[in-house]
Amino acid sequence: MPRSVAKALSPYDAAALERAALDYAARYATTRAKLAAYLRRKLRERGWNGEGPAPVEALVARFAERGYVDDRAFASARADALLRRGYGARRIGAALRAAGIDAETSEGLRERIDGDAEAAALRYARRKRIGPFAVRPADPAEKRRWVAAMARAGHPIDLVLRVLQVDAEADVDDVRVEP
Repeated sequence: MPRSVAKALSPYDAAALERAALDYAARYATTRAKLAAYLRRKLRERGWNGEGPAPVEALVARFAERGYVDDRAFASARADALLRRGYGARRIGAALRAAGIDAETSEGLRERIDGDAEAAALRYARRKRIGPFAVRPADPAEKRRWVAAMARAGHPIDLVLRVLQVDAEADVDDVRVEP
């Protein structure tokens, strides 16, 4: 069936909305904000056929209370994944804000993120083959691109400049970038 022919779906009632929320929470690691946005989008698409306004906020609160949605666990897992990929604090903070994580929860992760900043910057440089991990010596224009790439990855400029000075023979896990 072509996509242009939309199947007429009946509007949500309370039970159908709860089923949709449960399916979403079971399938995806999510936050309260993302679950609420998903439910609102579904309600815009199909409409509401229940009594009064749709109980989106109450449903999200009940799911959080039951542990189906845990913003702290989501934020911690997301921050760890981004650190493993070599991203810096600014990029991790932006990803958490985009996922609807509040500032208080993000600040709770700040110490761990800052503690792994150097190792993450070195992992990023190795993964992108820049700085000490480049396959050939760089000209000034390429060095500027490296600095820009690491800045976009969320690393502070002073750390970027130190990482680009690290010896390529050193192992990422053994290196401490000195100020």
